[in-house]
Amino acid sequence: MPLGFDAPFAEAVRHLAELGYDGVEVQVRETTARDADAMLRTTESSGMEILGVGTGPVAAQDHLTLTDPSPDVRRHAFDRLRDAARLAGALGVPLTLGQARGTFLPGLEDVQRAWAERAVRQLAEEAASVGSRLLIEPQSRGNTSLWNTPDQALAVMTALGVPAGLVLDTHHLEAEGVDSVQAVTDHTLLTGCLQLAAPGTRGPLAVGDHRLPALLQALRRGGFTGWLTLEHTQDGDSFRAAARSWTALADAAATLAQRTPAP
Repeated sequence: MPLGFDAPFAEAVRHLAELGYDGVEVQVRETTARDADAMLRTTESSGMEILGVGTGPVAAQDHLTLTDPSPDVRRHAFDRLRDAARLAGALGVPLTLGQARGTFLPGLEDVQRAWAERAVRQLAEEAASVGSRLLIEPQSRGNTSLWNTPDQALAVMTALGVPAGLVLDTHHLEAEGVDSVQAVTDHTLLTGCLQLAAPGTRGPLAVGDHRLPALLQALRRGGFTGWLTLEHTQDGDSFRAAARSWTALADAAATLAQRTPAP
């Protein structure tokens, strides 16, 4: 994944543990629940946790979406996502859904929306039945035609009556003209994951990013219980990119602590 740590799983986990990270969100392509034990052994050996299962490669690498005009492709996409849900259940973590929703074709918008809504309802029910929880990520229109803002995602969740939450991504929020701090403030309790990247470049975080203390403060005030994911370009060196983002977050936390009066 171009936005993930570029190394074999065990190596990535070891390096991230060295930097001080607590856990990883794993992006899966064809992984199933059978792989859960091996994944847990790998992370636990480095003192890490698996915090979530992402499904980005299903669409990004294999071009499988829930709104493809081909019934076979839609079926294949759903099967992959269902396997990912079962893996998430075996790991005891949430499942995230983004780009695999797909994009509309002229004249097929209504039927494609119906395909997506039916599949997402089934996926949310599958995730809940195995002890996971579906988190829908609002993404920009460059990635998907469906549910591009938090309000749109919440509206469909309510209409479908599914047990789901949100993933908020600063890159996609900003691409849609949504203020990321306001979005986090408004939706903290429904947010299972906040994905972070530098504004504009979608690169590693930088020390002095004015958004970071405000985002951390909004999460704290809202009682956030999820996880932060660094989802950004790697600039040719994943270890260095992860170190830069870690330093920026640590600096933001220190800045916020200085601003917060002692009890």
